[in-house]
Amino acid sequence: MQQPARIKTSRSWTATAAATVLSCAAAAASAQGISVRDDAQHAVVLPHPAHRIVSLAPHATELLFAAGAGAYVVGVSDYSDYPPAAKQIPSMGSSSALDIERIVALKPDLVVAWSSGNSASQVARLRAIGIPVFESEPHQLETIATSLLRLSQLAGTEASGAAAAAAFKARLAQLDATYRQRPPVRVFYQIWKKPLMTLNDSHMVSSVIALCGGENVFGKLPQLAPTVSTEAVLQANPEVIFAADGGSSPSAGWRRFPGMAAVAADNLFTLTPNWMSRPGPRILDGAAELCQKLELARSRRR
Repeated sequence: MQQPARIKTSRSWTATAAATVLSCAAAAASAQGISVRDDAQHAVVLPHPAHRIVSLAPHATELLFAAGAGAYVVGVSDYSDYPPAAKQIPSMGSSSALDIERIVALKPDLVVAWSSGNSASQVARLRAIGIPVFESEPHQLETIATSLLRLSQLAGTEASGAAAAAAFKARLAQLDATYRQRPPVRVFYQIWKKPLMTLNDSHMVSSVIALCGGENVFGKLPQLAPTVSTEAVLQANPEVIFAADGGSSPSAGWRRFPGMAAVAADNLFTLTPNWMSRPGPRILDGAAELCQKLELARSRRR
């Protein structure tokens, strides 16, 4: 009659032993410090999880909050307006003109910088002072998931980061399965009106266009954000024109060319601000919106 009690005791001991092993492993990992590689392939090494973090770009702020580290963010850059809690955090200046003295005064144990948006000399100055810097520059959608994992490691919020990364990858896979094999649509993605500017295939926006079954008509140009002429757009004859980030509708500028495919089919669209321009989790909201508009364009084909 006592055997069940012995089994219960044995199981309890096993659970306790397992917890002890995990605790020891965590303590050993903490003693060894934390090491990850950032998007510039720099090794970022911390002796313990970072609990005073400064974000130097709006997308980095979104990544940190999504990775469960929002409570540890003590400084941000201008326009870090999502999630709403980020608006309450002191700004350290614009991405390209930071207040280094204010950053240093916060005594951060980690700075998350933006490789192409922050001043290289200012980032170098932070490193010279001895502040660990993680450079964030996702170029592929999959890198957003790994960014969530790596930032959560640095902040000690691995469970939150893993959950966010898994949710991102699952939604990405669903969009890919739904849209990538759809009939191709030629797209002109307009990011600026004067001068007329677009993005090439090295930019993450082109990854989203491809995910939705689209083709960037200027994707092969060598510059990341090339300036193009009206004549070049007319010659490319896109079927869809997007005006990025909710700017003025492309309609007024392009309707004077009724022979262009995008104008003839009324495929002149704007996109929700910030979803596509920030390489963070919300880019999949932008992807869903862009995919739906390409589906609308397909439905208008004669």
